[in-house]
Amino acid sequence: MSGDKGDGDGSGEGKGVTMRVEVDVPKCVASGQCVMIAPDVFDQREEDGIVVLLDERPPSELHADVRESAVVCPAAAIRVVEK
Repeated sequence: MSGDKGDGDGSGEGKGVTMRVEVDVPKCVASGQCVMIAPDVFDQREEDGIVVLLDERPPSELHADVRESAVVCPAAAIRVVEK
């Protein structure tokens, strides 16, 4: 898991890059991987552990962690849209 914020990784970070995060709540299996990787963007409901999106448009320093969260999500419940 990444502890970095993605600086200098050639992943499209930089001025003008915007990100929107979408979650498919019904698909979520409450694994919590997204929360461990990007706790400023994702949380879990107390009652059942289902994902809660905290920041639909995270700042660029969190983009790499959000991408990683989407990749490791076992239910493929996280979608990242970048422009």
